[in-house]
Amino acid sequence: MSVRRLAEDQFQPAAFAFNDENAAWADKTIQKYPAGRQQSAVIPLLMRAQEQDGWVTRAAIEKVADMLDMAYIRVLEVATFYTQFQLNPVGTRAHIQVCGTTPCMLRGSESLMAVCKSKIHHHPFERNADGTLSWEEVECLGACVNAPMVMIGKDTYEDLTPARLEEIIDTFEAGNGASIKVGPQIDRHFSSPEGGPTSLLAEEPKTKKVSAKKAVEEAVTATVDAAPVPPSEAARAKSTDAETNAALKTPVTAPKAAAKNAKAAEEQPAPATAAQVAAPAKPSLTDKNRPAGIEKPETSDDLKMISGVGPKIEATLHEIGIFTFAQVAGWKKAEREWVDGYLNFKGRIERDDWIKQAKALAKGGEAEYIKVFGKKPR
Repeated sequence: MSVRRLAEDQFQPAAFAFNDENAAWADKTIQKYPAGRQQSAVIPLLMRAQEQDGWVTRAAIEKVADMLDMAYIRVLEVATFYTQFQLNPVGTRAHIQVCGTTPCMLRGSESLMAVCKSKIHHHPFERNADGTLSWEEVECLGACVNAPMVMIGKDTYEDLTPARLEEIIDTFEAGNGASIKVGPQIDRHFSSPEGGPTSLLAEEPKTKKVSAKKAVEEAVTATVDAAPVPPSEAARAKSTDAETNAALKTPVTAPKAAAKNAKAAEEQPAPATAAQVAAPAKPSLTDKNRPAGIEKPETSDDLKMISGVGPKIEATLHEIGIFTFAQVAGWKKAEREWVDGYLNFKGRIERDDWIKQAKALAKGGEAEYIKVFGKKPR
């Protein structure tokens, strides 16, 4: 592990203090721990200090130590041990953490690092000329199925290409980072397969039919092979009399039962394959339960802000005249069922609670969404 030291004195501020909101949060967090164990809050407090100032300063370390009645060196040990803590100034608008672990490396993370080198600085942890951007390579960020990816702040941006990362960096540099959809940057719902579901779509192998004659022969062979003659019966086994030779008696009755079972198997219909099962019919566009559409307005709402709506789904909604959050928020149960069937979602509109999301976005945009759900819309 590389040696981690605090930034030079020229970068260190004279003092640190939590703002009013963070100070109240810190007091509440310390109270979560039993008496004598309040020092366990050291990591949460250091993280909140970093979120406030962008990095962990010496003054912040000393302030946290005083709040928790810890020696300065103890808090310094924590800050220098965990690489999640930035000990030097980072970009004021974005510090980009590029995952370099095996899955992301195999999917092109080196190209993402090359973008950071060209657009920010050739060396990690160094800021650009304006001090607004910086970057570093980190270990696994936990979304390997959507590799390659980066993390900015608490948000991850996945399924990246070099061109898409350039767009994201430019947007953050312009101060509009909040406008970027977090998560997958392709038409993928969270970590579902690219291009949609793939299971149970291929035709299942057909059941192999066996003739009654062949079934009888196989049954006879299996019965004879599976019925050993006890040693005490060895003498009687030489007899050709079926009444005294069990090995001869068994094959006489076995063919009849085997033939009967084989005939029944042939008459039993083969199970229907997935391809033979008819897909549910798509509801008609003239159905009375179809939601009322509108002409495309000059400015449409970004329906992709609703969790569960990607570019393809948004385009389909536009085709049926749905362009605003208010329209979605006003859908009745029958209308939701019509749209669910038209999109072949199998109840996803209810599971993702599109109506609640749309109501929040229609009322106050992203700010209201965060207020209701406690997170940014995807």
